[in-house]
Amino acid sequence: MERICCIFNIGSHYREPIYRAITENFNCHFYFGDKVDGDIKKINYETFPKFKKELKRINLIGNFYWLKNSVQLAFEPYKTYIITGEIYCVSSWFLALFCRMKGKHVITWTHGWYGKEGIVKKIVKKLYFKMSNNILLYGNYAKQLMIKEGFNEKKLHVIHNSLDYDKQLVIRNSMHATEIYKEHFGNENNTLIFIGRLTEVKRIDLLLEAIASLKEQGKEYNLVLVGDGVMRKDLEEITTKLNIAKQVWFYGACYDENKNAELIYNADLCVSPGNVGLTAMHTMMFGTAVATHDTFCRQMPEFEAIKEGKTGTFFKINDAASIADSISSWFKKHSGNREEVRQECYKEIDTQWNPYFQMKIFKEVIKK
Repeated sequence: MERICCIFNIGSHYREPIYRAITENFNCHFYFGDKVDGDIKKINYETFPKFKKELKRINLIGNFYWLKNSVQLAFEPYKTYIITGEIYCVSSWFLALFCRMKGKHVITWTHGWYGKEGIVKKIVKKLYFKMSNNILLYGNYAKQLMIKEGFNEKKLHVIHNSLDYDKQLVIRNSMHATEIYKEHFGNENNTLIFIGRLTEVKRIDLLLEAIASLKEQGKEYNLVLVGDGVMRKDLEEITTKLNIAKQVWFYGACYDENKNAELIYNADLCVSPGNVGLTAMHTMMFGTAVATHDTFCRQMPEFEAIKEGKTGTFFKINDAASIADSISSWFKKHSGNREEVRQECYKEIDTQWNPYFQMKIFKEVIKK
C-alpha cells in the first residue's frame, strides 16, 4: 500500500475522529503545525497513531507563514500528499510545486472559495489550487463558485466537516426530555440556545435586541448562552438595560458533553447571529435546528447543513428585526412538530456531516 503524507497547519482536537479513520484505512504519516489559534484544543500526539512530527510555524509578513522542514518532505518516499489548502502558508506552495515536479499526487483540503474574493486574491487562489491534483472542499457552495471560476469539476470533492460523531451518537441515543429549562426559568416558554465563545464576532447583542423586541410584542422566549468569553460582561449589562435579564441564562463554559447534549436537546432553536460554523454540527447532532444569517460569502461552510424550514432558517445579516421575525416565524410554522424537526436534524448529520461520509469521499479521491 502506498504511503500518504498528511501535512496540516493545526492538529485540531475536534478532527481527531476523521484523522484516526484515515490512519485505520491507509498507510500514512501525520505532520502538524505547532501553533493553534485562540482556545483550539490540540490532539494528544502521544496517543495518536502515525503522528511523526510537529512543524515549527514561522511567521513572515502579515498573515503569511512558513512551516519549517515541511518542504523537504516532498523528497521523502511518499506517493500522495494531503495538505492544508491555505494560500498564506508559503511553504505549502513550494511543497506542492516540488511534488508535482516529481510526479507525486497532491490533494488540498480547504475552504476553497468564499465568494468575497477580490481580483488579486482570485488570481492567487487560482495559481495555488491549480497545483493540486484534487481538492477536498467543506461545502457545495464553494464548489459551485470554483466551477464558475473555471476549475475542473472532476477535481472538486465535497467532504464536509464533522465532530466526534460516534461518541455523540452514544449520548444522543440516551437522550430524553427533561425539565431543565422549566426548573431554571420557571415557565414553559420556548427556549433558544447559543453554544460557543461569547465574542464580538458572534453578535449575541443582536440576539438580545431581538428577544427584547419580541417581548414588546408580547412574545417571550427564554435564552441560554452556553459558553464564556470577553463579551460576557457587556452582554450581561445589555440584558439588564433591555429588561430581559430574567429571560437569559448565562450558563457559562461547559466541557461535559453529556450536559451540553441535555441543554441542546431540550432547547427549541439555536440562534447564531454571526458565523455559525461547528455550532450547527453540534446542535443538529442533538436534534435542535439552527437559525443564522443569509450572507453566505461571510459564513462558514457548515451553514449548508441548514435546510430552510426543516433543519433551520436564515435571517438578514446584522439585523435584529430580521432575527426577531425569523424566530417568531419559525415557532409559528413549527408549533407542535418538535419531534419532526429533531428527526430532520438527525438525518442531516447522519447522512452528510460525519466521519463515515468523509471517509467515503476520501477513499474515492485516493483511488484516483
